[in-house]
Amino acid sequence: MIEPIGNQYVVARPVYSENLFSEEHHKVPRYHKTFLDHVRLYFSCSPQKAKRIAFTLFPIASWLPMYRFKEWILSDIVSGVSTGLIAVLQGLAFALLVNVSPGYGLYAAFFPVIIYFFFGTSKHISVGPFPVLSLMVGQAVTRLVPDNSMGMNITSADALAIEEEKMMVAASVTVLAGIFQLALGMLQVGFIVIYLSESLISGFTTAAAIHVLVSQLKFVLGLPVPGLSGPLSTIYTLEKIFLDISNTNIADLVTSIIIMVIVFVVKELNDYYKSKLPVPIPIEVIVTIIATGISYACNFKQRYGVEVVGTLTRGYEPPIAPSVNVFQQCVADGFSIGIVGFAVAFSVAKVYSIKHDYVIDGNQELIAFGLSNIFSGSFRGFAASTSLSRSAVQESTGGKSQIAGILSAIIVMIVTLAIGFLLEPLQKSVLSALVIVNLKGMLMQFNEIPILFRKDKYDCLVWIVTFIAAVLLGLDLGLAAGVGFELLTVVFRTQFPKCTMVANVGGSDIYKNRKDYVNIYEPEGVKIFRCPSPIFFANIDFFKDKLIAAVGFNPLRVLRKRNKALRKIRKLLKKGELQMTPKGMICTSYDYKDSEEELDNNEIEELDKPTYTADLPIQIDWNSDLPNNISVPKIDMHSLILDFGAVSFLDVSAMKGFKAILKEFIRIEVDVYIVGTDSDLLEKLQRCDFFDDEIKTSMFFLTIHDAVLYVLSTKDLYHLSKRKAIELNDGDKFYMNGNTSGQLRNRDCTVSEIFFCLDIYPDDQQKLF
Repeated sequence: MIEPIGNQYVVARPVYSENLFSEEHHKVPRYHKTFLDHVRLYFSCSPQKAKRIAFTLFPIASWLPMYRFKEWILSDIVSGVSTGLIAVLQGLAFALLVNVSPGYGLYAAFFPVIIYFFFGTSKHISVGPFPVLSLMVGQAVTRLVPDNSMGMNITSADALAIEEEKMMVAASVTVLAGIFQLALGMLQVGFIVIYLSESLISGFTTAAAIHVLVSQLKFVLGLPVPGLSGPLSTIYTLEKIFLDISNTNIADLVTSIIIMVIVFVVKELNDYYKSKLPVPIPIEVIVTIIATGISYACNFKQRYGVEVVGTLTRGYEPPIAPSVNVFQQCVADGFSIGIVGFAVAFSVAKVYSIKHDYVIDGNQELIAFGLSNIFSGSFRGFAASTSLSRSAVQESTGGKSQIAGILSAIIVMIVTLAIGFLLEPLQKSVLSALVIVNLKGMLMQFNEIPILFRKDKYDCLVWIVTFIAAVLLGLDLGLAAGVGFELLTVVFRTQFPKCTMVANVGGSDIYKNRKDYVNIYEPEGVKIFRCPSPIFFANIDFFKDKLIAAVGFNPLRVLRKRNKALRKIRKLLKKGELQMTPKGMICTSYDYKDSEEELDNNEIEELDKPTYTADLPIQIDWNSDLPNNISVPKIDMHSLILDFGAVSFLDVSAMKGFKAILKEFIRIEVDVYIVGTDSDLLEKLQRCDFFDDEIKTSMFFLTIHDAVLYVLSTKDLYHLSKRKAIELNDGDKFYMNGNTSGQLRNRDCTVSEIFFCLDIYPDDQQKLF
């Protein structure tokens, strides 16, 4: 770089020079912790560390002593009662998705809340059944316990045995999911949720909403359609529904439509007047009470043959041991349920933690949900996460902590122990209608498709592929397909990066894509190439192709052509057919012909070596015409600057290919400079013996501007730039014309501005004119 010091100008050397890597600069190296150091630190023990671990594993010990009882208890009571009433109804409704008796939904709405109260870190989420997880558990139940009893006369004992078997599968899958979550939490791998992007979760939950909608149609229509699972199960279910649609139960259909319309309208009013209402109108509770009363009074079960909730077990049953056989057949189900449940809960908890300014711990959340699901499955419940609607009610009604959650669990317990029998006449179609209405939020995610298409087409593809795969293949396989495609898009983005040629903008030290700006400056013979991604084995060939396309020639081809030309020139000199004169070289014979085939049959390694002209009596200018019609590609550049600011790593395979192409440029007398390289990457290059006699550390610079100014200072001042003075008038003002690539890009400059931008020696300024 040419920097003014006083009244003189000094040429700065490359930022990363040879002596930067010498031993003198490493006499006092920075100490890096080894693996054993980290192990010792991890297993060390102190009173402060023991206290920190205790507060981490039991978050209740940190927030409960600071609870503002007088200020918060009333808000938590109101929030707990409101959330508890909704939790009762959602527990009963979501049990239909699991294909078990509605009574087990009350267990799933009670036990996880108790455990999360002690181990969870979020203050506002409502833990309990979630429709997507309930459906995923239900698919496992349907696969292992097929519902073949539709239309068959079976005894009550057989029906009870089938119901117990379904419950055992649901409970065992829930325990397995909890074990996975607990193990991931203990291993401190809460970061695994980062592999589920927002686009993937949105597409997956929308597909799950389609599954939920289809699965509830049989209850809305009152049709005896068996549950199906596996690929294309949604299509097969719709087929069975349409084939049997003539047997629709009109009472169930009319009741469901009335319930859905009323609940939808009141929910919209709640949203519209939420700033004026102290608490949302509990419309689900109101319509459930009314529907239960009407069904009981009119005896819908006997008169119209509708399906009702039926007998609800009063109280709680003793815990059961999960089935090892179910574990073996549902490993994939358990893992996917655990991951999806944690991802949904953590994303909701994160929203509320940011809103209310407190910290949540992802690893501790995994432990909390893992223990919650293990405990819930042991007591005949099914998988729990958090419901968006319940959490919104808990937070909007003034909930300040998980005291509201424990109060909601008490409401569920009261229903289970005392008043559950009052819900026995409730139609299942009413619960299905409530489930369908609550799918509105997930189904509205279709609106994200055009937004994602405008913002990022890769994310839009992830959404669409995940949605289609989950709808057609099932939720478990669909999730795997979505994650696989998402990772594939990352490979595509890095394997095919958008490499660009950059140029100086406005005579400043800023360098941007030359296609995006008009007022640019490009020094003559200098190309600046930017790679925006890591370079590794999968994209090194793509990088080389893009670089060759950017500079306009293949350096290896040019090198081989030059070496072939040197062979011809040496033969001409040896035969005396090429002579030197004061005016240049003169060829005395034009009859010489050399076989290209003969040259091509020589050792290819010799053609790839640097051009050696020291033994020749002449200095060859490769960009001029050569004697005897010898043809060599002409190149119009002398310097190549590679912007590696976004290159975070180079693997060994890419390093070999990168080193080869650097040598190809250097051997045809094109200086290469690398800028913006990370210090860790430099250390890796040195460890891998990247540098040699041709590739030196002096080619590394801190910024593009440093490299450009260094090139301008070391080249002939007459060829500093393609900016030429084309008009000089009005005192010292003139116009400069840059490399226009076919278009004229002008800007108004003064002479002093030009010299300042180029940092030209004062004594050499006159040479330009």
